[in-house]
Amino acid sequence: MVVPGFAFGLVLPLILPAGTSADVGFRFASYINNYMVLQKEPAGAVIWGYGISGATVTVTLYQQQEAIMKKVTSVKARSHSWMVVLDPMKPGGPYKVMAQQTFRRKNITLRVHDVLFGDVWLCSGQSNMQMTVSQVFNATKELANTAAYQSVRIFSVSLIQAEQELEDLAQVDLQWAKPTSENLGHGIFTYMSAVCWLFGRYLYDTLQYPIGLISSSWAGTPIEAWSSGRSLRACGVLTRGLIQSDFVTGPSKYSVLWNAMIHPLHNMTLKGVIWYQGESNVNFNRDLYNCTFPALIEDWRQTFHRGSQGQTERFFPFGFVQLSSYLSATSDDTFPQIRWHQTADFGYVPNARMPSTFMAVAMDLCDRKSPFGRDHCLRTWNSWLTRGCSTSHIRWKSRCRGSTIYLRSHVAVTISASGCQLPWTRSRPRAWP
Repeated sequence: MVVPGFAFGLVLPLILPAGTSADVGFRFASYINNYMVLQKEPAGAVIWGYGISGATVTVTLYQQQEAIMKKVTSVKARSHSWMVVLDPMKPGGPYKVMAQQTFRRKNITLRVHDVLFGDVWLCSGQSNMQMTVSQVFNATKELANTAAYQSVRIFSVSLIQAEQELEDLAQVDLQWAKPTSENLGHGIFTYMSAVCWLFGRYLYDTLQYPIGLISSSWAGTPIEAWSSGRSLRACGVLTRGLIQSDFVTGPSKYSVLWNAMIHPLHNMTLKGVIWYQGESNVNFNRDLYNCTFPALIEDWRQTFHRGSQGQTERFFPFGFVQLSSYLSATSDDTFPQIRWHQTADFGYVPNARMPSTFMAVAMDLCDRKSPFGRDHCLRTWNSWLTRGCSTSHIRWKSRCRGSTIYLRSHVAVTISASGCQLPWTRSRPRAWP
C-alpha cells in the first residue's frame, strides 16, 4: 500500500510493507550493482540478495578472467534471503562478482562488473546534506573535473517513508555510477549531495584509493524521523506528541526515514558516516537533542555492526557538521542550544558519550556574504588573516604582547606591539609544531 507524503511540493510514497511473497526471484539487494564500491580490508564486504527458499547460492569474485574467491550459502526459508561475507580485500579493482542460484538442477546467474574495493561512507541528514553539487558556488568547476575522480563512485537513495523497518530499499534515485557532470549536477535538492561529494573527493585526494559515497538525506527533517523506535524510546521521545515547527518542512513522523532510507542499508559493510542535521530540531524536541543525537549514533553503529555480520566496526567513525553561525543572533538562542547539544553538552568531541566521533566546526566560518571567497577553505582563511593583519581590520579588545592564538589547530597568529606575525610566506602555510 502506498500513501502520499510531501516534500517541496512533490508527492512521495509512504511504504506500508506487506508480507514477503513465497515466489521471490533470484536477485541481488537493491544497492549491489555495476560500478559499486565494496569495503576494503580489514573488513570483509557483504554480498546478499533474494532467491528461492532452499536453493544454493555460489558467489564468485573474478579479477579479469580468473576466479580468486568463492563463497557458498543457501537461501533462508523465512526471509528468502541469502548472504555471504567476502574475504578482506586490498583497495583497488576492477573486479567482477557473479552469483549463481542452483535449485532442482536449474541454474540462474547474476553478474555485476567494474567493482572496486575501497572505503564506503554513508552521508545523511537534512537540506544542508541534500543540497546538490549543482548548487555550490563553484559548481561549474566541480562538474568539469569529474574525469579525475572516476574511482569515487556515487549512489543516491530515493525519498521514501515507511511505517516499519524495510530490509531492502524500495526505490533508488541514482544507482551506483561513476561521477559525470550529468549525475553530479542532476538538479536542485535531488542528487548528488555536495557535502558528500566534496568529502569523498577530499578522501580520494588524500588516500589515493577508491571511495564509495551513499547519499540518503531529506531536507527539513528532524532527527526523530531518522531514529529507530529503540533510540527514541531510550530518550523518552515516544511519550511526547508530534510538535509542529516552521523548521520542519519534511517528514517528521517518528522513524519513517530510518525505516525506509537507513535500515535497508544495514547489511552493508561501511567505513563510516557523516551527518549534517539539527536545524529542524531548534523548535522540535530541542531539549532532548543531547540524548537523541548520541542515541542515534549508538543505534546506527549497533545496527550496521550486526547487519554486516560484525564486519562494520562497532564504533565506526561518525562525523557531523556543527550548526553554523546562521541565525546565531536570534533572541531565543535556539541555534546555540542545538550546537551545544550536538556534543552531548560536553562542548567537544569525541567524549565519553560520543566516542569515535569528529566534528566539522562551522560557527567560526567567514562572513557568508563576503566577496573574498568560500567557507571551509584554508586558503581563504589564510588570505583573510593576512588582509586583517596587514590592514588592521582585526580589532583586539585589549593589548597583547607575545601572545599566540591557535586557529583550527593549523594556524597560529603571534600578536605583539608591532602587529601580527603569520606563520607562512606568500600565502602558503608553514608547518607548525
